[in-house]
Amino acid sequence: MAQQPHALVIDDNALNVKVMSQLLHKQGVMVTDVQNPNSLESFLPQLGPVDIIFVDLEMPGLDGYSVKEMIRAYNISSPIIAYTVHVSEINEVRKSGFDGFLGKPLDGTRFPGQLDRILRGESVWEWER
Repeated sequence: MAQQPHALVIDDNALNVKVMSQLLHKQGVMVTDVQNPNSLESFLPQLGPVDIIFVDLEMPGLDGYSVKEMIRAYNISSPIIAYTVHVSEINEVRKSGFDGFLGKPLDGTRFPGQLDRILRGESVWEWER
């Protein structure tokens, strides 16, 4: 049996974390969440292997772009997927080196396929609702 995938969700909004966690759990994914991006500096050195990282772009203190840079500075190579209501940022997200983009609100019927593609190493750049 394959090992259970592990996702890290970084979002300051508790409801968004809950929704994302539920979607991931339904797909058999173990979830670790960080709701205070300012605590990442102390959290990342303790982080074990993760298969995928979801990052909200708009958070207080550190935005998603800064969070991505911090994660990469720790040599964590897992795919980092931006997810946000600001679909107009897709080009900036792509240019800044994210591995994918999902628009909020997430579509529960499309999410399993999106997740599967990401876990297979494919890029997902979707924003339609």
